[in-house]
Amino acid sequence: MARDSRVDAYIESRAGFAQPILVWLRDRVHTACPQVEETIKWSRPFFTLRGRPFANMAAFTAHVSFGFWDRAAGEGGAALDERRISAFDDLPDPAEMEARIAAAAALRDAGQAPSRAARPQRPEAQVPADLAAALAGDPAAAATFAAFPPSARRDYCEWIDEAKRAETRARRVGDAISWLHDGKRRNWKFETR
Repeated sequence: MARDSRVDAYIESRAGFAQPILVWLRDRVHTACPQVEETIKWSRPFFTLRGRPFANMAAFTAHVSFGFWDRAAGEGGAALDERRISAFDDLPDPAEMEARIAAAAALRDAGQAPSRAARPQRPEAQVPADLAAALAGDPAAAATFAAFPPSARRDYCEWIDEAKRAETRARRVGDAISWLHDGKRRNWKFETR
């Protein structure tokens, strides 16, 4: 078992509640996957498998986290990434944890590429009535708006909807039409060319 003294120092420097949890997690990783190596990356303990990141752990003020580098690795492995571990009651039993780690290592050895869950798509923004009316009066601005990706259209719609006063809203609609007519996104001033 390749253990790194920097990981020992990391564990010793953490809060009292976190130290035994970190030691337990470390032992589970080494038991389930003896060929794993330890290192420190981004100021936290990392476990590497055949030179590639495999898992990591960290201690915070009130909780500990553990996660596989490939989030989908191991059946149920992602569940530990999504919750805070503040006591041993938050952890699975040792055999289950070791089985998750071994399954993640087997997936890595099989060459399975990591899969990421698809992000839920946000619904298309509702175009405010005053912006829709202004776009109908300027075909160039309307064409630019229609050609933008949903996020850019949403920026304009939300910006106009956030106005609290009628004067502010009217000014924003006017600015939006002017910028759209010139082919500009809402935050065009901050874009780098």
